[in-house]
Amino acid sequence: MDVEEEESYCVGHEPCPSCGSSDNLARYSDGHAYCFSMGCNHYEPADNSQRKQKASSLASKKLITTGEVRAVSSRSLSEETCRKFGYAVAKVAYDEDEHGYVSHPSGKPCQVATYHDRNGGLVAQKLRFADKSFTFQGSFKEAALFGQHLWGAGGRKIVITEGEIDCMSVSQMQGNKWPVVSIQNGAGGAKKSLVAQLEWLNTFEEVILMFDQDRPGQQATEECARLFPPGKCKIATLTRKDPNELLVNGEGDQIINAIWSAKPYRPDGIVTLADVKDEILKPIEHGLPWWSKALTELTYGRRSGEIYALGAGTGIGKTDFLTQQIVYDITELNEAVSIFFLEQQPKETGKRLAGKFAGKRFHIPEGGYTQEELSEAVDKLEAGGKLSMYDNFGACDWEVIREIIRFQAHGEGTRLFYIDHLTALAAAEEDERKALEQIMAEMGALVKELDIIIHLISHLATPDGTPHEEGGRVMIRHFKGSRAIGFWCHYMFGMERNQHDEDPGRRSVTTFRVLKDRHTGNATGECVLLGYDTGNGNLFETSLPVKPESHGFRNETVHNDEVPF
Repeated sequence: MDVEEEESYCVGHEPCPSCGSSDNLARYSDGHAYCFSMGCNHYEPADNSQRKQKASSLASKKLITTGEVRAVSSRSLSEETCRKFGYAVAKVAYDEDEHGYVSHPSGKPCQVATYHDRNGGLVAQKLRFADKSFTFQGSFKEAALFGQHLWGAGGRKIVITEGEIDCMSVSQMQGNKWPVVSIQNGAGGAKKSLVAQLEWLNTFEEVILMFDQDRPGQQATEECARLFPPGKCKIATLTRKDPNELLVNGEGDQIINAIWSAKPYRPDGIVTLADVKDEILKPIEHGLPWWSKALTELTYGRRSGEIYALGAGTGIGKTDFLTQQIVYDITELNEAVSIFFLEQQPKETGKRLAGKFAGKRFHIPEGGYTQEELSEAVDKLEAGGKLSMYDNFGACDWEVIREIIRFQAHGEGTRLFYIDHLTALAAAEEDERKALEQIMAEMGALVKELDIIIHLISHLATPDGTPHEEGGRVMIRHFKGSRAIGFWCHYMFGMERNQHDEDPGRRSVTTFRVLKDRHTGNATGECVLLGYDTGNGNLFETSLPVKPESHGFRNETVHNDEVPF
């Protein structure tokens, strides 16, 4: 401008005496005024004298100063709306000397979106061509949000869109009376655009983000929503991709509905009771049963998204318990099962599984079976196609196993997984405890992500008192990596048996103890007595009058490596 003005701000809009625009003449706090209609640029100085001049310095040679404001019928935008925002059509040609487009009567037709600085001065333009390509001219470093110059600071609410056409679509549906602005350069630059104008945006009581419903738009919504104080930002959800698509399809009323039904922003993971009411109202169901009826009654079965850990001394029968459960899952429940037995070759695992199925001890010499019986049992187990085993060849890499589990859950529908044993996954690590903490954290997230069940065996540390092999009580602190296992597992079990007891009856009975019950807490400390049939190689529940300690972990003294629950 020829006359320098002190820094001022827009206080309202008036009719322009030069071009006849109804409200494109912006009046500023120091008294000066400027018309933003395309090709007008009428200027009134601050002293309110009769002297009027063209603000030629605002329209640099690289900005298009001639053009026609008219309706954009292909976008269902009226002339009134386009005039409000200074959105025009023009013919332009590229000027090598100016390194930009200039008006030219025989040039390419384009749509021109004008951008202004915070004081309302014209500083930049976006040229949109028929092939949907676009280019920028002027200084976008100085530019505010598209349409920002039309609205004074403060007010009840402001809507922010992802593009100029969407901005005008929303404004048109509101009679061009209420604040609507657009970011400058699509979803990728959304956060940067808003950060620059954050102080101004925060003068409004509500900020409504109405970005595109595609993935980039929703990612930008998440990023931008975090910029505002809690409770200020709301998210509008559209029934089509963007506001203009609604307008073009005669569904402009859905834009208004989206504004008034916009939901307050909440970070992912936060829900209200209303969000989960349908899940709350679902009837409580028992999970998948164990082979042991008593254990099923204590735990209400096994539920997807949970981890079950079993610990015992050497030779007590923990792997035996799991193999019996695996056969039960395959044959009785018709469930697909994946096994990761890291210290047992698949051929050995296969013999034990076939033995549980056939009631024969195929894994020992002179077990009272024939090769035909073994072959028949293997064929019957394989016929259902429900079993897969991991042949690790001595490699116990959790990252590999994790991805196999993810593949089998997604690709094959498997939801029951068995790992024997957890400790092997961290055996090669320098810091075993730290490695187990990382593995358990990832495992805890994995069962939720895939909606699966993982059963695992853990080795135990040597107790201070009676060895576990001699009937020593199993406690949570004995599990290697007990802090992590205790935190992430939903149930923890211990198996106890004195293999050297002089009483043959006691020597053959195992106490299966519930060490942790996150589901209800009721089963903690409860025990199931298990006998072993040397004839068919199967475990069974027994009522043999053995007197194991009945108190649970909750009554124990908490040690440093234990997690109190």
